[in-house]
Amino acid sequence: MRFNAKDLASLARRPSGCFDKEGKLKICRVVGDEKLIEPRERWCRLKGNLLFLMKNKSSEASEVVILERCWIVEFRSKTNVSIVLKFQSGEPDLYLEAASKPDCESWAVALGEANSEGLQNKIQQLRRLIMEIKEERSSDEAQQFLPSSQADSLGEPQFTSIRRIANEPKLEFSLACKDLVAATRDRKLNTFIQVSVVHPAEHILTRYSSTEIVEGTRDPLFLTGVTFPPEYPIYEETKIKLTVYDVKDKSQDTVRTSVLPDHKEPRADVGRSFLGCTTFRVGDLVKSKEQQLTLTLRTSDGGKTVGTIEVNLVKMGELEDGETDHITTDTQDQKCALVRECTATEGISDKDNLPSLNAVLKNPICKLYRFPTSDNKWMRIREQMAETTLSFHVPKELINLHIKEDMRRNQELKDLGELAPHWDNMRKSVIAHCDQMLSMYQDTLAELGKHTGSSFKSSCSKGEKTLEFIPINLHLQRMHVHSPRLKDALYDVITVGAPAAHFQGFKNGGLRKLLSKFEAERRNTGYQCIYYSPENTAKAKEVLSNINHLQPLISSHADLLLNSASQHSPDSLKNSLKMLSEKTELFVHAFKDQLVRSALLALYTARPGCVLKKPAVPRNSAEEGSDLQHQDHPSQIKRQDSIPHHSEYDEEEWDRVWANVGKSLNCVIAMVDRLLEKDSISSIKEGENDPSAADCKVLRTDGDWYEQLYPLVITLKDCMGEVVTRAKQSMAFVLLQELACGLPQCLMLTLRRDIVFSQALAGLVCGFIIKLHTGLHDQGFLQQLHTVGLLVQYEGLLSTYSEEAGMLEDMAVGISDLQKVMFKVIEAKSEDFLPVITGRREHYVIEVQLPAKMFELLPQEIKEGKLLRMYPVLFNVGINEQQTLAERFGDTTLQENINQENLELLKEYYKLFTEKMPPDCLPHFQEQNDLKGLLENLHQNIQAKKRKNVEIMWLAATICRKLNGVRFTCCKSAKDRTSMSVTLEQCSILRDEHQLHKDFFIRALDCMRREGCRIENVLKNVKCRKYAFNMIQLMAFPKYYRPPEGTYGKADT
Repeated sequence: MRFNAKDLASLARRPSGCFDKEGKLKICRVVGDEKLIEPRERWCRLKGNLLFLMKNKSSEASEVVILERCWIVEFRSKTNVSIVLKFQSGEPDLYLEAASKPDCESWAVALGEANSEGLQNKIQQLRRLIMEIKEERSSDEAQQFLPSSQADSLGEPQFTSIRRIANEPKLEFSLACKDLVAATRDRKLNTFIQVSVVHPAEHILTRYSSTEIVEGTRDPLFLTGVTFPPEYPIYEETKIKLTVYDVKDKSQDTVRTSVLPDHKEPRADVGRSFLGCTTFRVGDLVKSKEQQLTLTLRTSDGGKTVGTIEVNLVKMGELEDGETDHITTDTQDQKCALVRECTATEGISDKDNLPSLNAVLKNPICKLYRFPTSDNKWMRIREQMAETTLSFHVPKELINLHIKEDMRRNQELKDLGELAPHWDNMRKSVIAHCDQMLSMYQDTLAELGKHTGSSFKSSCSKGEKTLEFIPINLHLQRMHVHSPRLKDALYDVITVGAPAAHFQGFKNGGLRKLLSKFEAERRNTGYQCIYYSPENTAKAKEVLSNINHLQPLISSHADLLLNSASQHSPDSLKNSLKMLSEKTELFVHAFKDQLVRSALLALYTARPGCVLKKPAVPRNSAEEGSDLQHQDHPSQIKRQDSIPHHSEYDEEEWDRVWANVGKSLNCVIAMVDRLLEKDSISSIKEGENDPSAADCKVLRTDGDWYEQLYPLVITLKDCMGEVVTRAKQSMAFVLLQELACGLPQCLMLTLRRDIVFSQALAGLVCGFIIKLHTGLHDQGFLQQLHTVGLLVQYEGLLSTYSEEAGMLEDMAVGISDLQKVMFKVIEAKSEDFLPVITGRREHYVIEVQLPAKMFELLPQEIKEGKLLRMYPVLFNVGINEQQTLAERFGDTTLQENINQENLELLKEYYKLFTEKMPPDCLPHFQEQNDLKGLLENLHQNIQAKKRKNVEIMWLAATICRKLNGVRFTCCKSAKDRTSMSVTLEQCSILRDEHQLHKDFFIRALDCMRREGCRIENVLKNVKCRKYAFNMIQLMAFPKYYRPPEGTYGKADT
């Protein structure tokens, strides 16, 4: 071979950056198995197919090895890591020993690709990558398929559609390989298959999905199948390309972990190598007799055969009843069936539920597994994850209500009338701050109105101000289990980021600490304003709400009464009077409170130039009203210490105003009775002197009914108006004190509480609707729902260290506030099934709409509008490295207190349940544990104060499921720790309730974490298929909360 020695010497002396690889290796020549000399350390430089051997980095090249017509043999042992280059010419082998295993492997790869054959393979590989880069709308492993409008345009008549069952996937198939050929003889393959689609109209390759990696075998049976949903434009003429890769380092397999169109990671084949590929037509698979194709895998140039692929058509709903042994292989860890993917919710929910569920759930991702049971039968598991439109719908409804409530409050403050200078200045300051806050709510609502696109808030957006009312990463996680010998079972968990005010931050803690500190400071405000307890301010808001609700109702019923009188209709008159009486009695009862009297007194003293009078002889309100006769007036007014006692204040004036409403109603009742008595021919006239009408000025029973009732109704309205004016002003004055005592902290705390509550409520509404749909045919559950209420159990995974302690404080208050939420089920009158929210802060009613067919399934009590109570409980156990710091160097009392408080709430619910419900309403599991025993066990675990005692969460979740409750799992972003917890819960249920084979527990767990819905959730949030853990963090995690190798690493959370 001719060469220029000077040129070679010059090439060897070039700067380091000019070489493909360089470094230290120990080198010697080998004949047979004997080394001619002891290996000597040399500085090696690789450029193209030339390997330069030098004594040191700065010396001249002592030898040049031409890397052609040779192959590489790798030797791995504990004592050395070496490579041997064998030459076809028969010259002695070249022995190269590296310092470490990674260094050896990298040299093996570099040397293997250095010859001309390797260069040709690289060229072919680059050609293939160029074609993949040109993929249209690069559809990724999250199975984001073409929009329906685009699909319709592609569905031209010349293509043959695939026959399928309605609402079922168009095509599903499983994959397995046989006799794969490795690049080196002794290499154990770690393979996966990438699936791409070529549409017949456009002839452009679209990457669609991938299987999982199967390790250590040349005959891999893949657990992950391929599913094309009903909306996907696939036809018999469509071609599918299958490409097999060998993965050398799972942690660097970036093509599988970063597949969204806007990813920034390189698409190069880092950590993997191309083995072979093949293509088939969909029609060939569908029409094949055995519904199976065996395809030959070839290299990219189409020459060399590297194995075969078996493609098996899978039909939804078919489940083998045979033994599991028929799919086992000789390779270890291959005893598991395939995982298929689908996007249809119909198989899980009753078809009648679809219209209303589709209004709530969006973008479902579904996986299907088959696992062996302990008796070697197959069970089928469907795992579904879906976004919900309620993530944005509920906060927007809530903010709209906040705006209306705050505008009403501001107007009530303005309507207080003339006040003394001190109080007037205070009012102006409060209104100015309130207007600023109102403007902020309006701006937030306007920004949310502009939002388009996905119906969930990603974990990366949790700090965005415009989205602070939106729950983080809210999804339904559902598992549907079909066992050979057990009844089908459905398990739902709502996953959501912990409700917390991330934009406002946690520098001073969360709501639990901030509210306690604020209340303590407000008690010491001096004489600037009057202190009212939180209970009294809540009562004031309730009175104002009742006034605003009842006054228009009473006025409406009074008008209906007059209308009935004008029509001379006795039955209608009776009904109108009944409704008027009921509402008026509720109205008067709303003011039977000491707070109204004390507030009137305080407001009176705040007027400029007020004059106080001594009261006349005290009155006893027992003289007042018809039905109001049983309502005893408070005999003694107990004033708050901070309200000055004015003995000269004329309290009798309020008594007179209050009593006039009852007297006016009595007059109306008496007149109606007289009119009906006169009208009845068969009736006998009773007592002429009716004592209940003693205060009425006129009692004419002849002539027109309307003329006789009209003045009495007008008097009732006037008396009611007088009461409303005084009561509204007095309660508005109470709210003025609350706001003035804590500006601006009071409004900022209200804002923070609204944000946290909005996030918590969106999740609760989603959970309630899903639970209602799944329990429509369970009469025991429906009876429990209206008799006892619904248990809502939250599992928290937050630490009690640093910012997460503040998040936990926010979350605890937000979940506690859900106790004040009531649900009501109504029949939908249109195709809009989204829930409607009414009410005010601390008292919301959620109206859930059901289609007529579903509404008819409900008990009469629920159909009549009975309000349904919620019983939320929170149990938290931190599991990460920050919790380790809190347990060793910090404080865990926050977690302990929350768990203890909520244990008492859970016990109260259980007591109520056992008192009102028969025991046969409990779900029947394979092993029915005693709930009392579970509660006692939970109590003992909470008292034990054991570090990272995750058994608390397992017990609480089990109790919740047995009590027909709704399950929630939360961490900071509902992405990483939540995924570990949810998958562990699912596999634990399969093991404990459905006889999952004990040898497959870890495999099932890894399968769900690696290829299931939760890794898709990670992809949706951070556009990377990696849980945001590192090795040091995982060392602090409990054993079963650690993800499988290759699924975690650096990722933004």
